[in-house]
Amino acid sequence: MDTIRLGYPDILLHEASAAAVARVLEAHDLEVEYVPAALAALPALLDADAFDLLATAWLPATDAALLASGRMQPLGLLYRPRFVWCVIGAAPAAIGDLAASSALDRRIVVDAASPLACLSEAALTAYGLQAAGYVVERVDGAMALAWAEAGDASRIVPLSQPHGLLHAMRLRPLADPKLALGGEQEARLLLRRALRPTLDGDLIDELDELTLGNKVVSALAHAMRTGGMSAQAAAEAWQRGRLSPRA
Repeated sequence: MDTIRLGYPDILLHEASAAAVARVLEAHDLEVEYVPAALAALPALLDADAFDLLATAWLPATDAALLASGRMQPLGLLYRPRFVWCVIGAAPAAIGDLAASSALDRRIVVDAASPLACLSEAALTAYGLQAAGYVVERVDGAMALAWAEAGDASRIVPLSQPHGLLHAMRLRPLADPKLALGGEQEARLLLRRALRPTLDGDLIDELDELTLGNKVVSALAHAMRTGGMSAQAAAEAWQRGRLSPRA
């Protein structure tokens, strides 16, 4: 085949990952057709064979439904995502310490459409934070992002990791020993099962070994959001060593 349909959830960090994957495909003389899609539409699109390759699915928890049809199979391990609450500064160290902190805003402002909304409610319960006055406020995505971008040291910032803000700001994830926010997952490619026998073995091996890492994906997303770069330009800059992840 000469063209491969590369799907991705229509979210900045997934678009960044897809562009990095496309660099590998293009190196094998494949033309890439990008197919962005809303998260809610992904299961139906996979059932309809709308994608040859999807970048990325967060497994085993967040995107488990994408494997239900059996049409797609996981490939590779691009990075290790998780959901986090972040603060600016050295204290507190963990979510369980929040109850004793008098300096922090008690509102957990989160995108209502994100898995973080339900997970944040679960974290309040797991750590008994309601008794200390903490509440989850579900807002639209733009408002949640504006809340996070303010750089207010009194705010708790719920994010997915990786995230462009983790590259741009000195945000520190709080430890979550009870895994109330779900713990670490694996960001993997999903390959259309029927397509695999038709692809070159070297390409399969290269995709299976491709590693970006959380810090690289955060840097790619930051370059796209604030640097005015397209996903393709950011991926090329990373590949050429011109885009450095924050230490």
